[in-house]
Amino acid sequence: MTNGNYVIAVEGLYTRFGTHVVHEDINLCVRRGEVLTLVGGSGSGKTALIRQMLGLETPAQGTVRIFGEPVHGRRHEQLQYMRNRCGVLFQKGALFSALSVYDNIALPMRELRTLDEDMIRNLVMLKLKMVEIDTKHAIRMPAELSGGMIKRIALARAMALDPELLFLDEPTAGLDPELSDGFVKLIQTLRTELTLTIVMATHDVETLVALSDRVAALDEQRMVALGTLREVINTKHPFITKFFCGERGKKILENNRNNL
Repeated sequence: MTNGNYVIAVEGLYTRFGTHVVHEDINLCVRRGEVLTLVGGSGSGKTALIRQMLGLETPAQGTVRIFGEPVHGRRHEQLQYMRNRCGVLFQKGALFSALSVYDNIALPMRELRTLDEDMIRNLVMLKLKMVEIDTKHAIRMPAELSGGMIKRIALARAMALDPELLFLDEPTAGLDPELSDGFVKLIQTLRTELTLTIVMATHDVETLVALSDRVAALDEQRMVALGTLREVINTKHPFITKFFCGERGKKILENNRNNL
């Protein structure tokens, strides 16, 4: 997996927490400019795999490379430089409750220690406009925001340093259908305009169908399918059948059959 078109390459990855095994021999790559979606049941290790890719957890065995460089075993400065090229939208947004909208978005910029406050202010306002939030909301606190606004502002923070690689952990969880559709369209627009590479974890079939180029399915510590949506759906495995062939899944796939 040394091809220059791979932004991420995971080889022979094992993840353990004490005696609890999360991943066994995970192998996958993420191609430049694609959206790769991780699916799996609760506890299947989707978020843990994202944390491995970011260097927030150390694997028991195996390697993870981002931008061609190993993630683990690097000096803090090297790892931080790599992370600065990535953006992360955490579950539920994870905005800092004691910071305003403005300060949440400004935080990654201030940590660089290379931008003055006038530049930071201009960039924060630009990021708010990018996610279609009126700049008048910059002074508000997270507790004053709706769920949809929290997601968009968290996305603005994830985009603060103009990342090449974006991680989305359950991006539409907790949103009603209308807000979810709007958020998916926003991600589609940003992906096209900014040529982003995206790794997304989701349990929502509709979000998966709308955004994914390829899908990686995790079950019982292993990756049980990897490929296009059509290829994954045609994989004979109990998790695949349960995930895609329930009543809602079949309806969504039927409505999108021309795109499969």
